[in-house]
Order: sequence, then structure tokens, then C-alpha cells
Amino acid sequence: MKITALLVLKCDSRSSDGSDPVILANATDVSHFGYFQRVTVKQFIVFVGRTVAKRTTPDQRHSVQHEEYKVHSYNRNGLCVVGFMDDHYPVRSAFSVLNKVIDEYQKCFGDSWRTIQADSTQPWPYLNEALTKFQDPGEADKLLKIQRELDETKIILHKTIDSVLERGEKLDSLVEKSSDLSAASQMFYKQAKKTNQCCTIL
Repeated sequence: MKITALLVLKCDSRSSDGSDPVILANATDVSHFGYFQRVTVKQFIVFVGRTVAKRTTPDQRHSVQHEEYKVHSYNRNGLCVVGFMDDHYPVRSAFSVLNKVIDEYQKCFGDSWRTIQADSTQPWPYLNEALTKFQDPGEADKLLKIQRELDETKIILHKTIDSVLERGEKLDSLVEKSSDLSAASQMFYKQAKKTNQCCTIL
């Protein structure tokens, strides 16, 4: 069981231009990937995280199945946390982690995130600590204060990332347009898809 990444994003549902979510904090652990894959993996984490967050409406929880991974997201009034867990990480534990991250972010920064317009490159130490601490789902299960809330709230499970896209949208075209992915990463995606290994890096 593993958490590969945790991201905090600002999702402005009131934006009329369809602008992408802004990354407020980002912690990743790609040490289990090959050295030459790591840059590409990080870029895809940002790309997929932004894509899922944009399609998670306020007060909604999503779980998106992708290969052997699940991408979990929780949007609380425009502040969204996305977690990349492997398929064995318990869903309840995953959302306990996301809830804790949102609580801590609001405790540290209040509503200052609402005025941020560009991705932050400053590390948030708590997020890196959480990424390490909650590798053990047992630690996350200690956050039982939201267990009842989770039991009462429907978590939308999507079988693939394509199912969260809007009608007519295609992942391939989003990959081509994405500013999160370098030309090399886009080429990797296309080659992996051709060999039927589509994005096994995530």
C-alpha cells in the first residue's frame, strides 16, 4: 500500500474562462520509479491531479481508477486535495488523509489561498510529513472523526479517468494541450499507449 502524491489546489468554480486549478502545494514520492522516469511521472501527477480536481465540484468526493492506482479527490468550497494511492490503499483511509490535509491547510493559511493566481513552488513541510506518515493506512484510520460523514456521503467512483471528462473531451487531446507535460512526456504517453501500456507510470 502506497501514497505516491498529495496535491492541494484552488478550484475556482466561478471562473468563466474555464481556467485550470492552481496548485497550492505538492508533495510526491517517485523513488519507486526508475531514475529516468521520475520527471515524466511528476509531470503526469500534476497533469492528472489538475484534470481530476477541475472536475470535482464543491463538496464532492471522487475516486478515479487508473491502472493499478486510484486518484482520490475532495473539494471543500473550492479548496481541493488530490491523493494518488495504489489500488490496495483503503478508500476510507484515503479520504481521511484528504480531510486532514484540508483541515491543516486551512489552519495554516486560512482563506489566503483564494487570492493566489499562480502555481506555488514553495514546499509546505506538513504535506511532505503527511505523505510519509500516512503511507501506513493504520495512521490514517486514527482520523475517525469523519467516519460517520464518509458513511453518509456518497463517494463517486469512476472506472477510468476518461469517465470524469466532459462529453466530447478526450484524454489524448488534453495531453497535447497540457502545459504541465513536456514534449518528451507527451511522446512517452503516446508510445506507451501504442504498446498497450498506457500511462503505467501512474
